[in-house]
Amino acid sequence: MEIRVVNNNVEKALRVAKKKLAADGLFRELKRRRFYEKPSVKKKAKEREAARRRQKWLAKRTFR
Repeated sequence: MEIRVVNNNVEKALRVAKKKLAADGLFRELKRRRFYEKPSVKKKAKEREAARRRQKWLAKRTFR
């Protein structure tokens, strides 16, 4: 990943970098790995995430 700093505007470059990292899922992954998760809890979280994505997909599909 490469972020270009234009006109010495470092603050804007940092905002762009943070937005790209968030979209990539890095912060969610760091938060998830902060503590040990039992395999059963990890499985439940994975199922919840899949259900959330499915709901989002259905909402988009029915909207059109």
